[in-house]
Amino acid sequence: KFLREKSPCPITGEPLSVDDLLPLKTNKAIKPRTAPATSIPGLLSIFHDEWDALMLETHTLRQHLNDVRQELCHALYQQDAATRVIARLIRERDDARGALENAHATLVAEATAKRAAAAAAAEPAAKKARTPAIPEEVLQELTEVNVTLSKSRKKREVPKGQASPDEVARLNLLASAPLHKTTQGGIEAVDIHPENSAVVATAGADSTIQLYDYKATRLVASMEGHAKRVTGVQFVTGGVLLSSSADKTARIWRQDAEGGYACAAVLRDHQAEVVGVTVHPSKKYAVTASADASWCFYDLATATCLKQVAEENMREAYTAVQFHPDGLILGAATEANMIRIWEVKAQKNVASFGEHTSPVRSLAFSENGYYLASGAEDAVKLWDLRKLKVLKSFSPYEGSPAACHAVSFDFTGQFLAVGGPDVHIYNSKQDWNVVRTLSDMPKKGVHSLRWGENARTLVVGAADHNLRVFGLTA
Repeated sequence: KFLREKSPCPITGEPLSVDDLLPLKTNKAIKPRTAPATSIPGLLSIFHDEWDALMLETHTLRQHLNDVRQELCHALYQQDAATRVIARLIRERDDARGALENAHATLVAEATAKRAAAAAAAEPAAKKARTPAIPEEVLQELTEVNVTLSKSRKKREVPKGQASPDEVARLNLLASAPLHKTTQGGIEAVDIHPENSAVVATAGADSTIQLYDYKATRLVASMEGHAKRVTGVQFVTGGVLLSSSADKTARIWRQDAEGGYACAAVLRDHQAEVVGVTVHPSKKYAVTASADASWCFYDLATATCLKQVAEENMREAYTAVQFHPDGLILGAATEANMIRIWEVKAQKNVASFGEHTSPVRSLAFSENGYYLASGAEDAVKLWDLRKLKVLKSFSPYEGSPAACHAVSFDFTGQFLAVGGPDVHIYNSKQDWNVVRTLSDMPKKGVHSLRWGENARTLVVGAADHNLRVFGLTA
């Protein structure tokens, strides 16, 4: 029919006729069914055999699947066990490295402490004799430093990178490290290394001083020598450190060739607990205050007490001491709820503040020299030194068993940190409103505070022997 309608070949396209076709023969016979398939019982038997074979194959596949699952579970258990073993070995390795570093620092500190103790024991009493008055050349130097700092302060601009109030409001915990012995927990004072802001010096209730690098999470040095709790610590330079203690002494520590710190001198001029130490802006002199109601002015180069000041009509034990940023004024707090302002050159009490109703535990001058913050159990008070009166009074912990133990201004004087059961940060440019509260502190509260560079970090020493560092997260 196709050839009649269309003559070309559908494949080649060439002419095609019926004669060109070939006959195709096929076998028309139908293959007969098997004998069992010719009846219904036979067909049922065939279907039954096929079903049994299918079920057997399914059972075999399920057994194989179960075996594969068991092998997979065993392999996963082995992999998990190997991962745990590797993690444990890595942790043990890190712990061993840390213990080795701590042991090295401790051995160096013990050796230097022994050498210092031997040198102090051999020091003749005559060497400790002090002059009846501060030498004139020292007074002249104090005046020159005061003039220089006063002039530069008036022209000083806000440092580049200074934290804004919004950034301070976002301060979070960056690091926390347990330092000092847990049996005698408590960090009494902290200070930040002037050349490496990641290194913090801590004064412990266990009578040791420790230097900790919170970025590298390692103990840099441990200094032993004091017999009782260390009440204060402050860097003079990166290689010189001062400390005060309840053992009636203060010590000068100097960095040695191995990177540790050795006791260079023991200052034994007080007759009672030395409650604090403060360094003069010139970095050449320092003052210690004691519960024996006296303060001593020291020449750090010679470790000599140039003048010990104790007034007969002022027999109150001192509780805190702080140099004014210009270096000619000294603030000292007492157990009699008083704050006494001393003129260092004349060693004269030029002002007294008695507004507190409980002993003052901490003092802090603002860097511009205008304000003095004082922390006590009853309140935190801000004093205007130009008018010699209270500018502001806060009671952040009224009714709390843990009183205010620490106050600290940042370098610009814009932010004031107050430490007690928690830490409140006040902004001087927002009518001293609280911009941030740092909680999760121990029940006995915060003992010490120190602002880092540009107010971007805040170091907190607390009663639970944990050093906390707050800062801005990336």
